[in-house]
Amino acid sequence: MNNFTKLTERIFNESKKSGINDVEIFYSQGRDLTIKVFEGEVDGYKLAEAEGLGLRGKFNKKMGYSYTEKVDETSIDFLVKSLIENAKNIDSKDREEIFEGAEKYRNINNFNQSLEKVEEIEKINFAKNLEKAALQFDDRIKSIQECVYGDGYSETIISNSKGLYIEDKSNLSYTYISVVAKEDEDIQSGFAYKVTNDFSEMNYKEIAKEAVEEAISMLGAKSIKSGKYPVILRNNAAADILEAFSSVFSAERVQKNLSLLKGKLSKKIASEKISLIDNPFMENGYASSGFDGEGVPTKHKEMIRDGILKTYLYNIKAALKDNVESTGNANRSSYKSSIGISPTNMYIKPGKSSLDELMKNINEGVIITDVQGLHSGLNPISGDFSLSAQGFFIRKGRKEQPINQITISGNFIELLQNVEEVGEDLRFGLPSNSYIGSPSLKIKHLDIAGE
Repeated sequence: MNNFTKLTERIFNESKKSGINDVEIFYSQGRDLTIKVFEGEVDGYKLAEAEGLGLRGKFNKKMGYSYTEKVDETSIDFLVKSLIENAKNIDSKDREEIFEGAEKYRNINNFNQSLEKVEEIEKINFAKNLEKAALQFDDRIKSIQECVYGDGYSETIISNSKGLYIEDKSNLSYTYISVVAKEDEDIQSGFAYKVTNDFSEMNYKEIAKEAVEEAISMLGAKSIKSGKYPVILRNNAAADILEAFSSVFSAERVQKNLSLLKGKLSKKIASEKISLIDNPFMENGYASSGFDGEGVPTKHKEMIRDGILKTYLYNIKAALKDNVESTGNANRSSYKSSIGISPTNMYIKPGKSSLDELMKNINEGVIITDVQGLHSGLNPISGDFSLSAQGFFIRKGRKEQPINQITISGNFIELLQNVEEVGEDLRFGLPSNSYIGSPSLKIKHLDIAGE
C-alpha cells in the first residue's frame, strides 16, 4: 500500500493547489465469477475484474465528483479537472461535507479466506452436480431453466484530506436453480437458492430438493374466487415486498416528498408485532460493515419498534438538512457513483411461530409463496401494490390446493398494520437483495383477484 499512500498524498496536494478544500478518495477493486451449466456442460462463463478510484471534493462550496479506472499518477490531473467541472455544473444548494473520521470503528470480518482457495473445477462440478441432482430427483422434472454458481470479492478504501483512512474487504458465493415440472399438460416451475461466504455450506442435494419440491407441489395449481382472504406471506415473498418498498425509509426520499412515510416519525405505522431492524454488525450479513460509504461508523438501529416508526435512514447530506446525525447509511455502490442512502442488513425481527403454527387457526385462507411484477406493480409514494402471485389454499389450518393466476393488492402501510403474527423463519434474498430479509407474516386479510 506504499504506492497507494503516495498516490493519495499527490491527489490531496494537487486538489488543494486547484482550490478544492476538502477531498475524499474512494478506491475499490473486486472480482466477479459466474458459471452457468446446461445439460451437463458449462454453458456460460464470465470472470470480471474491476478496479477504480473515485474522487469527491468541495470546490466553491459545491461537492464535485470524478473517477478513473486507471489508478496511477497519470490520472491525477484528469481527476482534479473533472471534479472542478462537475462542481461548476451543480445547482443544488444542499450542504455537503467530507467526514473527518471517528475515534472508534467496529471491526467486522466479512471475508472468508477459505472461499478464495476453492478451485475453479470444484465450482464447475458443484453446478453440474446441482443440475444433475435436480433432474434425477423426480421423473416429472423435465428440464432446467437456469443453473448458476457465482462468487465475488471486493475491497474498499476510503481516505480523505481530513485524516480518515479506513478499509474493508468482503466476499461471498451464491447459487440458484430453476426447474420445470410437467404432469400431463400441466407445467410448473420451482426455484431455490443459497447465499454464503463459506463454500462448505453449499449442499447441492438440499438446494436441488428445495427447487424440485417447489415445482412438484405446484402441479395442478388453479385460480380461486376473488375476495378478501386471511393471508400468510411466506418469508421469501415478504422479503421481496419489503425490498421493493425499502426506499421509503430513505430520509432523502422523505425530504423530496417521494415517500409515504413523510410526517410519520414517532407514529404507529405497523402492528405492534412488527419491529424492523437495520443491523450492520450481523454475522455473515451480506451488507455487514463497520462504516458506510462516507466513512461514518455504522449503527445498529430499530427503524420500527413495536409498530412505531423510530427513524429514517440518513447520509451526511440528508442529516444536515434535518439537523440530525447521520445514521451511517450512506451508500456508494462503486467508485463511479455518487452518495446515496441504503439499508445495511434490514429485516423484520422474527417471532416464535413456525409456518404450521401461523396456518393453524385459518379456516379458509391463502399462503403466498411467490410474487411477480414488483417493480411495475407497486407505488412507493402511495404504498399501493398489485402483484401477480402463487401459493396454496389453506383449509382448516393446513395447506391444500396449489393456486396460481391470482393477483394480491393492497397498501404497504395497511399490510404492516394488519400483521397478526410473525414467524420464526427469517430468510434473506439473492445477491441483488440479500441484505433484506423477513420471516413469514400472517396478515389479517388481503384482496385477492382470481376467477
